[in-house]
Amino acid sequence: MFVRAAVMIVVGSMMLFAPLRGSLGERSSWLAVGPSVATAADPPAGFRRLFNDQDLSGWHGMGHFDPYKLEALPAEEREKKLAADTEDAKKHWRVENGELINDGHGAYLTTDEVFGDFEFHIEYKTVALADSGIYLRATPQVQIWDYTKAGGKWDRGADLGSGGLFNNTRGAPGRDPLVRADKAFGEWNAFRIKIVGERVTVHLNDRLVVDRARLENFWQRDKALLRRGPIQLQTHGGEIRWRNLFLREIPAEEANAYLRDCRGDGYRDLFNGKDLDDWDGSVADYEVKDGTIVCRPGKGGVLFTKERFTDFAFQAEYRMPKAGNNGLAIRYPGEGRASYVGMCEIQLLDDEDPKYAKLDPRQYTGAVYGMAAPQRGYNRPLGDWNFIEVEVRGPKIVVELNGTRIVSSDVSQITSFMNDLPHPGKDLPGGAVGFAGHSDPVAFRSVRIKPLNAEPTPAEKPAPPAANTGAATGSPASGGPANGSPASGNPVSGK
Repeated sequence: MFVRAAVMIVVGSMMLFAPLRGSLGERSSWLAVGPSVATAADPPAGFRRLFNDQDLSGWHGMGHFDPYKLEALPAEEREKKLAADTEDAKKHWRVENGELINDGHGAYLTTDEVFGDFEFHIEYKTVALADSGIYLRATPQVQIWDYTKAGGKWDRGADLGSGGLFNNTRGAPGRDPLVRADKAFGEWNAFRIKIVGERVTVHLNDRLVVDRARLENFWQRDKALLRRGPIQLQTHGGEIRWRNLFLREIPAEEANAYLRDCRGDGYRDLFNGKDLDDWDGSVADYEVKDGTIVCRPGKGGVLFTKERFTDFAFQAEYRMPKAGNNGLAIRYPGEGRASYVGMCEIQLLDDEDPKYAKLDPRQYTGAVYGMAAPQRGYNRPLGDWNFIEVEVRGPKIVVELNGTRIVSSDVSQITSFMNDLPHPGKDLPGGAVGFAGHSDPVAFRSVRIKPLNAEPTPAEKPAPPAANTGAATGSPASGGPANGSPASGNPVSGK
């Protein structure tokens, strides 16, 4: 039987859908050698199997290959490459007694499906001198080591054990595991891996080895991690066996709860869920509804805190109506346009609505409005609650949307502004925080703030961010407009 499978990778807001001929779902004799194990574990509640214990239906071969380059290939070449990788995988992968077995060589086993936020359980057993790993969204990797001195890789950190995000920048959180939790060769090890946005938690044999660290984009360090992509099982130098592959996708509400805890303690609520007594400005243009702050339809203005802040991390969840528009006022002085007289406004928008199709890149969700463009494609569907965090230290500002870093900028270095309009407030050392309404009923909840030290503590310190001079550059990973896209007649100018 000739089986046709598919690979789809989501790069920012774009999708790659590549038909793949000759997938590993073909029930050839090499795929199923012996019966599946009758005692195979059942998936935990809410999980499903990614491997059926019998053959490789739902999987194909793909080597260590840049997904951006894969996307850029003409469809025929892309299909040819994936078919060749699948043929290579057939020489090195087999199924035996309910186990996936690789001989240490060949293309990586890759899911036909792609995933966004998920929790993944998998068990493995390997041999001396081998190393391996698990690619998340086509990105390396949760590392598997021979942790012994005889393995010869202590110079790379193998002595610290498996489970770290090995391809992160050296010294970055998560790069090395918190503890060594590996079992001896010949015993089964068990991973529990959770990824939300770029944030990854790894348990190995029920011990925490990575705690909500960012998985860096190995392929393009200055880009956000792919929003969706396949899982890949790496092969490298020695036999490895896998079993009990279970996955569940994480819904938005759970994802937001996970993200709220990623930065640790020290946050406090800015909104009491009942009234706006602690707020100032356009109070009459907002209302409290079901424990949320909502901009009244047809109203706007800036609702801001009575309290003032210097360096801080600000968190909020927001729900966007169709074609909705609002923003976060950062270091706002108390009067005037937040985007110009304050340090900045962080744009919140229904990016995909046709009315916003021709904006300047510095006007989309997460943008330091008019100054620094975000990487696009990380909004949740309309109706879901989005989670945004803004970290401000001196002139530096970092924006994470739904767990993915989409802006890292130093506003003191920005010299190019949308429509050549100056931003006189960008160097303000402090001010209020709040919401810059624009006539749409955008809702906010879980509004919190955490004062920060002038210099980050080790726990707060991020991996080195990409440079962002504020130029209106469209990201090839986002499908954003090209450099210098005009904003004439645009519906959110003059915020």
